[in-house]
Amino acid sequence: MTNPEYSILLPTYNERENLPIMVYLLEKYLKDINYEIIVIDDGSPDGTQDVCKKLQKEYGEDKVVLRPRPSKLGLGTAYIHGLKFAKGKFIIIMDADLSHHPKYIPEMIELRKRKNMEIMFRAQRDGLKIGEVPIAFVDRFYGSSKYGVNEFYDWAKNLWKLFSTVE
Repeated sequence: MTNPEYSILLPTYNERENLPIMVYLLEKYLKDINYEIIVIDDGSPDGTQDVCKKLQKEYGEDKVVLRPRPSKLGLGTAYIHGLKFAKGKFIIIMDADLSHHPKYIPEMIELRKRKNMEIMFRAQRDGLKIGEVPIAFVDRFYGSSKYGVNEFYDWAKNLWKLFSTVE
C-alpha cells in the first residue's frame, strides 16, 4: 500500500469485543479510501492486542497498525503516541468503543474536499473556515466507560493549557 491519505487513530484499553466491529465498520464505510488504522493499546489485560494481531492477518499489517504501550498512560498521550506513527496526510481521531460511528467519516471527507474544511483548534484565528458535521453519540456495545477521574483531570488540564495559550 502506498502512503495512506488518512490515518485513523484508535486508542484502546480492554476493547477486545469492540475492536473487530470497529475495524469491520471502517472497512465497510471507507472501502474506496486509502487509509490506515493505528491501534494504540495501553496494555489491555483482556487480550485486545491479540485480537488486533488477528485483524492484522485478515486486513494486512499496513492497514491495521498496532503500536502498543506498556500500561494505561491516558487518552491524550495515546493520541500523541499514535501521531508519531501516522503516515496519512490527514488524521482522524476516534474512540474504539463505537461511540463515534465510522459512517460519518465519508461525509467529513467530502466536506473537507468540497469546502476545503479543516477540523482543528485555532483554525478560525488563521482565517480558515470552521464547519460542523453532526454526530450522534451512542452507548458502548461492550464493556463499561473508561472515562474516570484521571481522564477528566487530563482533559481539564489540557483544556486549561489550550485556553491559556490563546492570544
